[in-house]
Amino acid sequence: MLHYAVVFFVIALIAAVFGFGGIAAGAVEIGKVLFFVFIILAALGFVFNLFKSKR
Repeated sequence: MLHYAVVFFVIALIAAVFGFGGIAAGAVEIGKVLFFVFIILAALGFVFNLFKSKR
């Protein structure tokens, strides 16, 4: 999922360079959402793994 977030940020950068503001803004928003979803899932995974290993 982090890979997709990075891909959308690269698409946004390329679109911004060529002047496609709407596409760049959309790609940035998608990248932000995917990044935060990745962070939340990674944190949950670490917490669940921590509790699982303590048993």
